[in-house]
Amino acid sequence: MNQSGSCGERSRGQASDHRLSAVRSYMEQHFHEPLTVEQLAAAAYISPKYFVDLFKKTYGQSAMDFLTDLRINRAKRYLTETDYRLREIAQRVGYSDEFYFSRKFKKEVGVSPSSFAAQPKQRVAACSPSMIGQLLALGLVPVAAPLNSKWTPYYYHAYQAQIQLHMKYEEPNPVPELDRLVRIRPDAIIGTGRIAEEERRILSGIAPSLFVDYQDEWRLQLRQVASFLRVEGRAVSWIKEYERKLGPAAARLADVIGQELLVVLRVNAEGIHLYRNRGIEEVLHQDLGLSFAYSEEPLYNCRLTLSELNELRPDRILVLVCPEAASRIYWLTLQHDPEWLRLKAVQSGCVHPIPSDPWLEYSAFSVSRMLDEMHLLFTGYCPSPAADTVHGCS
Repeated sequence: MNQSGSCGERSRGQASDHRLSAVRSYMEQHFHEPLTVEQLAAAAYISPKYFVDLFKKTYGQSAMDFLTDLRINRAKRYLTETDYRLREIAQRVGYSDEFYFSRKFKKEVGVSPSSFAAQPKQRVAACSPSMIGQLLALGLVPVAAPLNSKWTPYYYHAYQAQIQLHMKYEEPNPVPELDRLVRIRPDAIIGTGRIAEEERRILSGIAPSLFVDYQDEWRLQLRQVASFLRVEGRAVSWIKEYERKLGPAAARLADVIGQELLVVLRVNAEGIHLYRNRGIEEVLHQDLGLSFAYSEEPLYNCRLTLSELNELRPDRILVLVCPEAASRIYWLTLQHDPEWLRLKAVQSGCVHPIPSDPWLEYSAFSVSRMLDEMHLLFTGYCPSPAADTVHGCS
């Protein structure tokens, strides 16, 4: 009897959740219409009092607060993307009185609609780690971003307290928590074209959105993001600063390394791989002019044996160990292998571990960190006063 009662309660609960979700979807499509608690409760087939309590318990905010979020987010888009007059924007987001809309907007956002339309976008959500790097280069800490202590340790430890919403980190892109993203009311959202089209459509409905081509060079990406956020001068300054410190860094590394041949290895539980991504290609080869023992293609991730590595006879080896436990165990075992110990670079003490972060990211900020780390690793001098450590060591 009790089991039957429990099943009945669970069925009723599931039905309520389904109706509540349908009502919420209706609000997302009809936020510009006059909606009341009574209307919404009737659509969910529950009493107004129960609707109010259930909605807040389920979504963490009241239905009217959620409706306000939808309206303010859409108003931001109209203010920055259209030439609509204030009266028309008010009507398009569900307010019949433009003066009430202005007061409501200022109360919720902190500035008037006209001031918001004129100022650069400040509250920006980043939908990939590389977009965190582009924003930081522009002097902006995102209000929402994917953070992970293993894959993005630098951002995680340096900015977790400043980033309001920590999104799940998943490859190739994080999964935005859309309910919470709506609630923090970003002024803009940036991501890459690798985000699925349907998800891009949903994100664009929350705030003005830009999805850059992830294959574009980092300077172009940075300029696009800066133009979108109306801070073009910051992108110009960042690029100039990178070029300024590049020259002395390249000269110092040329004195230390000369014509020595370099390889970058990526180590995981399956073995060792010759590895070269965009950051490695551009910073080490193009910008610093270092020579690779194997450079038939600009980008590669090729598995090889220790015997094949020995044939390349690299003078220096950079080793990027994947952070999973199995990969670290393999790396520790590899260092005791007799064939590894016979490598020219190993015998001369020229094997240099490098971290996944920043070497697996491609952005203005990560590329600048790569330059600083190589400069510090090989010369003991770092051109950036803010970076006095490398690979976690003083």
